[in-house]
Amino acid sequence: MQLKKWLIAIPLSVSLLSLSGCSVLERFVYRIDINQGNYVEQKEVNKLRLGMTKDQVRFVMGSPMLVENGYPDIWYYIYRHTAGHEAPVQKDLVVYFDNQGKLTKISGDYPPSKSFDDAAS
Repeated sequence: MQLKKWLIAIPLSVSLLSLSGCSVLERFVYRIDINQGNYVEQKEVNKLRLGMTKDQVRFVMGSPMLVENGYPDIWYYIYRHTAGHEAPVQKDLVVYFDNQGKLTKISGDYPPSKSFDDAAS
């Protein structure tokens, strides 16, 4: 009878000890979703037009996440989403202006609209 208890207890304790240091238990710990940066949707990018001023772009897109020192005519809209235990997803939009502060091009994860080349009024 005593031997049966030990035959059950030893493998059970070994399996519990091996799980304690394993990342399997980490999956049971709740992690909140983390959103950082500028949330950008394609419908906002579709409103951008060649020749828009910086104020007009700021009105449509909001303030940029980053404007580098020395390069005030390049704005970065960066969005990073981490859902619980999943790998983070990052989406970027870079907006370029000329020396007069007029929008010249955009690049990144969001394509320009078909009417992007239509001059802004």
